[in-house]
Amino acid sequence: MMNQAVAHTFELNQKHPYLVLHPLFDAPEEKLRADGLSPIEMTRSVKLSLAALRGYLILMTLMLGYHFLCMVGTLGTHPK
Repeated sequence: MMNQAVAHTFELNQKHPYLVLHPLFDAPEEKLRADGLSPIEMTRSVKLSLAALRGYLILMTLMLGYHFLCMVGTLGTHPK
């Protein structure tokens, strides 16, 4: 059944090269293996940007937690 679907998909792609197909109906692709890959080397600016992003996300999470605790009433009323 699957081989017929793949053959039909291949024929459709040959006739209509700009046809958009759902991945479930497309021919399966061979997956890449990451076994032999080394870690990505990052420059100083990339490390700084990722640290800033991490700090921002932590700050936003703490602010959300504070707001939630104020709404629940654990920390008193939320100032308006």
